[in-house]
Amino acid sequence: MSTSANQRSQKRLACTQRATAYQREFGKELRRRVVEDREPYAIVQADTPHELFHAMDIPIITNQWWSAYISAKQLSTRYFDAMVAKGYPANSCKYCSLGLACTLADDPETAPWGGLPKPTVMVARLTCDCIQQVFGQWSQALGSEFFPMEAPAWTDKDPQWFANSRSEWERVFQPDRIQHMVREMADLIALLENRTGRRFDAAKFHHLMEQINVQEGYIWEAAQAIGKARPCPVSIAEQMPNTMIPQWHRGSDWAVAHAKEFRDEVMGLIDSGHGASSNEKLRLMWIGAGVWHDPGFYQALEETIGAVFVWSMYMPFAGPAYIRDLKDKPMEALASRIASMNETLHLPPWMNSWMVSEAQRCGIDAAVVLLPPDNRLSQSGTKATAASLRAAGVSVLMIDADMVDAKVWDHDRMVAMVDGFLREEGLA
Repeated sequence: MSTSANQRSQKRLACTQRATAYQREFGKELRRRVVEDREPYAIVQADTPHELFHAMDIPIITNQWWSAYISAKQLSTRYFDAMVAKGYPANSCKYCSLGLACTLADDPETAPWGGLPKPTVMVARLTCDCIQQVFGQWSQALGSEFFPMEAPAWTDKDPQWFANSRSEWERVFQPDRIQHMVREMADLIALLENRTGRRFDAAKFHHLMEQINVQEGYIWEAAQAIGKARPCPVSIAEQMPNTMIPQWHRGSDWAVAHAKEFRDEVMGLIDSGHGASSNEKLRLMWIGAGVWHDPGFYQALEETIGAVFVWSMYMPFAGPAYIRDLKDKPMEALASRIASMNETLHLPPWMNSWMVSEAQRCGIDAAVVLLPPDNRLSQSGTKATAASLRAAGVSVLMIDADMVDAKVWDHDRMVAMVDGFLREEGLA
């Protein structure tokens, strides 16, 4: 790995500093509750109903957040090596298995928080072949219980799902799939009440869902404004934390207030003509999860050739994935989101139709697609999406790299690869 790897991103927005400071304090509080006070808590996938836990005040560790946390501390190589030493294949899907690798390494001296204690339950949707194995074996290693949630087939192939998801969610995400998810969530609530002694408050949950709509509305407004603005006021290096940190706390008073602050700061930058780059010439989109071990990668070409990463999935996803006309059916509205979150982000025809629409909305010149070498192709529609983008006139570079495995990443080489590609395409 290059000695210049793990470049820090430049933080220009005041609200970025506030978000990261809030998350640091939250991390300390979460550690106190989970590790020191040994409160009941859960380890969950990102595409599971976090809102149920929030409504019951049950702490959660999100697997993807935990993986990013470990990766940012440059510990992924150590833990994946330990995993292989225990007989696991070297080509395991990295993003979802890094937390398991950390537990299997059993090294409290290096592990964040000294390692995670036994959770009350572990929850994941069965969206790919490996996740059942990862969570099943992880729950055994921690002495916990795995609560799997199904991912039933989605037969509605509405290519404009993202335009109809707010008000027509019952049709778009299919009543049978929604009701199946509602039944599973009822079972999960019963398990949590039985194991923790805490009670699910329907009124609190309903209010939470209303507040999530408010929060996501602010983020959606900012995303729309960024897509139209020339130059782009905020690159994805700052869009990501200002979207994802509040997303982990969605519906809370802090998250709603921060989303509004972010929107207002973005609008102010647009009004003043501020650009993320002083010399914007190219608008790029990033397809895939963030490279959490090297956030500075996204800003490396802003000043040299005026290439700005304008788009990633996290921020514009706020509108179509989260905002729902509740129709006095908050549990069904939540089910409609959870039942298809992974599919809309990662599988055709939903993924590619949305991303082509987003590329056109934001005036994208080129897309850089993350293709983790150890991920199963069946879990993602990246190649179909690349083909759709090219057909729409967007240049596409696919890079073999991983979002949390720093071993296969070299900052200088990756920046040079993007630079060379843009020059070859006649864009730079």
